[in-house]
Amino acid sequence: MGEDLSGAMTAVTLRVGDLAGEWDRTGLIPRALLRELGAEGRLCAEVPSQYGGWGLSSTDSGAYTAHVGGLCSSLRSVMTSQGMAAWTIQRLGTAEQAATHLPRLTGGELAAVGFSEPGAGSDLSAMTTTVRRDGDTVVVDGHKKWVTAAHYADLLVLVGRQDDGAVAVVVPADAPGVRIERIADPLGCRAAGHADVHLDGVRLPADSVLGGHPLPPALLVTTALAYGRMSVAWGCVGILRACLAAATSHAAGREQFGRPLAEHQLVAGHLADLYTAEQVATRVCEHASRCWDEGSPDQVVATVLAKHVSATQAAQGAATAVQVLASAGSRDGHTVARAYRDAKLMEIIEGSNELCRLMLAQHALSAQGAS
Repeated sequence: MGEDLSGAMTAVTLRVGDLAGEWDRTGLIPRALLRELGAEGRLCAEVPSQYGGWGLSSTDSGAYTAHVGGLCSSLRSVMTSQGMAAWTIQRLGTAEQAATHLPRLTGGELAAVGFSEPGAGSDLSAMTTTVRRDGDTVVVDGHKKWVTAAHYADLLVLVGRQDDGAVAVVVPADAPGVRIERIADPLGCRAAGHADVHLDGVRLPADSVLGGHPLPPALLVTTALAYGRMSVAWGCVGILRACLAAATSHAAGREQFGRPLAEHQLVAGHLADLYTAEQVATRVCEHASRCWDEGSPDQVVATVLAKHVSATQAAQGAATAVQVLASAGSRDGHTVARAYRDAKLMEIIEGSNELCRLMLAQHALSAQGAS
């Protein structure tokens, strides 16, 4: 990359400035800014340099993601979607598909990834979106729900059924038969461009299917979601750091009963809990990123653990920060008010808390059986 990690963080901080609250209130990040960030490689930092990316390790990408997450979870969500699209293309696509699409994602075009459907949330085996082969084309029909960044996207990477397996297909957002319906007033990450995607007889070249052939649905989904779970986990670290900074600053400067709030034991306890939450989330994310960078066989479970722990800690930590700031942090657009709503959403997306707990329980049982 053309600048060091610290410089990259500073550059994004300057771009965001004090605009995150306004983006949250209006529900939009300027598309021109997103394109500009994308063209600088700032939206998918792990794409290899041969495709115009920064080629960051998971550890360095995590530190960068946490920084962006502390500034604006909506921007971090767009970044997660861009990175997931790039990761899916890189892992499932052919060399030719990677060479075609990845430079687009580091050159200013925007992307979104769609899994969930009205009848298929955590149970993605219930997907009904189909990708049907027809000569040298494929025809896509279906309905994807709550696709982050779809409102901004030029490209949609969508998962659907083909024959007895599943495929990921790259769909131009302006292709005939594609209709993108913006979700109004989402609870959190209001400016992340959440939308439903309707697909009615969308005809595409056959090479729009990544890899060109179906895969077992579980393998395809796990591969694509892995990046998103890591990005969300590190983004939650950023949420916690922003909440900790806001809460400690307020508690140190606000007086009640003749002394700073921070000197009241119950408030000090809240600050200790926030600090603990941030440290726990950071350490579990660092461990997961090391597993990625080292190619550890523990990578899958470490990723699920990081996502679950970080999201849970962020939701609890944001609630604690609102409690410390009280009315000062309860207005729309305030850092901790945004964090309170954004963090709750993190407990749902990329695998809900309940799904993560089931996966961790299954790992615990299999590990016990092997011992």
